[in-house]
Amino acid sequence: MKIFLSLAIILLTTCSSNTETIASSQVIDFASTNTSTNKYVRISMRMLEATKNGSDLTGILNELAAIPLDDLVTSLDTKNKKLAFWINTYNGFVQHDLVKNPESFKDKDEFYKGQRHKIAGIDMSFDNMEHGILRNSRVKLSLGYLKRWFAKDWEKKLRNTDIDGRIHFALNCGAKSCPPVAIFNDVGFDKQINAVVTQYLENYTTIEGDTIKTSPLFSWFRGDFSGKKGMVKFLRRFGVVPDNEVKYSVEFTDYDWTLSTGNYSDL
Repeated sequence: MKIFLSLAIILLTTCSSNTETIASSQVIDFASTNTSTNKYVRISMRMLEATKNGSDLTGILNELAAIPLDDLVTSLDTKNKKLAFWINTYNGFVQHDLVKNPESFKDKDEFYKGQRHKIAGIDMSFDNMEHGILRNSRVKLSLGYLKRWFAKDWEKKLRNTDIDGRIHFALNCGAKSCPPVAIFNDVGFDKQINAVVTQYLENYTTIEGDTIKTSPLFSWFRGDFSGKKGMVKFLRRFGVVPDNEVKYSVEFTDYDWTLSTGNYSDL
């Protein structure tokens, strides 16, 4: 009996020790992730997660509005931090607004250029976020070839220094053909967005002989991809088109502008 009790005590002690070790490691991993993630990217992630869950956004929206502009500029000091923050923020506000007021999507021009949200004390439209900040002050209807030279000072401070074509397959504008919404972290961002881009392009690209049929997003922003040759190169980069000697022509499919919210993707 004494032997049995001794073994039981040893077993319970061992199990308790293992449980504490696992719990401790989980806390450390969680803390490490939060520590390594940029503080403002964390806010954008929380905002998008709350939007996804249908939670009240009042507190988070107040946080975004109250961010000191100069601190946001200083803190988002790498390309990946900027892209993660602004893609999350854009997608979060689009989902929030269209769930709250689906009728606003009927006038798309007004929705994108007129809808205003306060970020770092500045009232911004969706066009400000996409074409001004993420696309380095590009003229919206210039197919990506023209830059606005007279951008506002805050836009110059916040904007990305180059154009990364991957953003077009990560931004969700509220339509059925838009890419699904993912919640991006600046830590591991490249791996995350590459997975999203690959999945979207595989779903929207077909090859018939020497003709590629793919998303019109390429056509609308062709300057961001350096023309059709750049589009083919981009598709090859993500393994959607074979890396061979074929000289492909590129055609574009239709875009379904039917309102569609709640299209989320887990990374």
